[in-house]
Amino acid sequence: MNRFSMRCSMGLFLCAALCACSAVRRHVGSGTGLAGPHLSLTEENHMPEVDSGALLSDTLHVKDDDGTDLIIMKAVRDENGEMMASDVIAPTVVVATFRNVAERQGMVDLRFDIRVPEELTASKWQLRLTPKMYMLGEESTLESLYITGKRYRASQLRGYERYARFVESIVQDSALFIRMHDLETFLKRNLPELYAFRNDTARVSEQQWTSAFGVSGNEAVKHYTDQLKLRHNNRKRERKDAMFRRYVKAPIVTDSIRLDTVLVADSGELVYSYVQTVRTRPGLRKVEISLNGSIYDEDRKLFEIPAEEKLTFYVSSISSFADTTRHYLKRIIERKVSANTSCYIEFAQGRAEVDETLGHNTEEMGRIKSNIREIVENELFDLDSVVITAYASPEGSLRSNRSLALKRSRAASDFFSAYTKAVRDTLFGVCGDLPEVDFLAREGGENWNMLTHLVLTDSLIQASDKEFYASRMDVADADARENSLKGLSCYPYLRRSLYPRLRVVRFDFHLHRKGMLKDTVHTTILDSAYMAGVQALCAHEYEAALKYLAPYHDYNTAVAFVSLDRNHSAMEILAKLPPSARTDYLKAILFARMGDDRKGVRHYLSACEADRSYVFRGSLDPEISALVHKYNLNIFQN
Repeated sequence: MNRFSMRCSMGLFLCAALCACSAVRRHVGSGTGLAGPHLSLTEENHMPEVDSGALLSDTLHVKDDDGTDLIIMKAVRDENGEMMASDVIAPTVVVATFRNVAERQGMVDLRFDIRVPEELTASKWQLRLTPKMYMLGEESTLESLYITGKRYRASQLRGYERYARFVESIVQDSALFIRMHDLETFLKRNLPELYAFRNDTARVSEQQWTSAFGVSGNEAVKHYTDQLKLRHNNRKRERKDAMFRRYVKAPIVTDSIRLDTVLVADSGELVYSYVQTVRTRPGLRKVEISLNGSIYDEDRKLFEIPAEEKLTFYVSSISSFADTTRHYLKRIIERKVSANTSCYIEFAQGRAEVDETLGHNTEEMGRIKSNIREIVENELFDLDSVVITAYASPEGSLRSNRSLALKRSRAASDFFSAYTKAVRDTLFGVCGDLPEVDFLAREGGENWNMLTHLVLTDSLIQASDKEFYASRMDVADADARENSLKGLSCYPYLRRSLYPRLRVVRFDFHLHRKGMLKDTVHTTILDSAYMAGVQALCAHEYEAALKYLAPYHDYNTAVAFVSLDRNHSAMEILAKLPPSARTDYLKAILFARMGDDRKGVRHYLSACEADRSYVFRGSLDPEISALVHKYNLNIFQN
């Protein structure tokens, strides 16, 4: 039988027997000599005889080599308590509908049929089956399957009915235990004033009752309550849980159950198609399924069905077509590079000396020191020069502010020049051949650009003041412009809160790459964004992969589109790529999805001619497998 026409079947034979309290005897008969539960996977090089009529469905009914079926014997207990075979029960069989399963859009469906014969279920038994899944070294329990016999379910319902009658017998209103006639007679004869309250619609408080008659209402009620019946009723209430366990020995389970049914079909046999959908993960090549089970008679476990062999599903994924070749980008490397940062060094009013203890200077200047130290220690770059530009706030004359800004810049240059020299001497020792780092002082004048930004974005300044400020920006003379701002109601706020923030010092670091003589070098670097897309593609994270790969519009982008079932987008890319075995195979999948069998077959045959591995790959992908079976494409098998 060739690979394109063969079908895969798997059988799990579960034996059922009753167990005695002292000993258990299993009665399993087989023409093959096999005994006990057995899970078998058909070998590829040997296919058993198959009923041709069974080819109309996904399930194959398989006979062994000598034409015999595995049988198990139903057992009953005789008058001496021994287990005796009574008649033959057809085996409970789990049949896998697919040997190879395809992952699509990051998901894979595991399908297998569970067949239960009438003789096993139309009885007082309940069969509890629990599939277990083994994937990438992890074991997980799937939803259970309960097959409940008619007599078993009838027994369950009788238990619920008995419990319901017990609950109904519990009196909910304790007032029903009061002997009302006796109470009224007593009150009428001995306490007529109290008896008169029975027709009084006004509410009488417990305090009024007690003060008027010397006895509380609770005491009177307790005296005329049948305490024996009340205690008996309370004991019933307390025993509700215990009575539930007594009457309902096998509760009807609903949580974590895939199916719980009673067989009533005319055919007698239950065939349940179990479908478990799982998300694939990187490296997933196969998933194994085993089946554990037990047979119960009410709350008594009669027999535990052990799991032996496992069903194996081999997973194929479109992500396996990903091209993992490293992708590089061309880059022009400049010898000289620059970086910049700013800090807010506070100076005393009208002064230019650097004072680390003033305001936030310790924090701000510490940050600049850290930047300088990192650059000096850097193994790739040498520091050539640092340009320090100081800015001033606009109060006072422009001339004096520019002069003050320059003085502050020089003071900062001297301070950080000395710090840089100390760092270099500490790291490299006192070396006369080390080039000096130039610190160049510059003044930036009055910082009107920053002031404009701060004013227009400040939520505390009124709109009218912002409009007036904006109109003053057209005044060319900076001193006249600042003088006109004094008429603003917010001017004190500007001087107090915004002006200090304008006294910023900017640092521009100029560096060069160590050992590089040319001004520019052309090189290639790994395209990290593209490779992140390839990594996501191999991890079956197709949406994430597409975010990285979409701009490239290349082969891997097409693979992502195919995996997401975005067929037209994938075809648009593949049509522009040079022909190859892998592009032809992907086109065959796409044309099969679009219903164009002719083109699908043509591209599949072209892929197989170029690379024979695609002959065997075809059985893994359902789109290609369907074409192979439909058109009997067996020409490459020999």
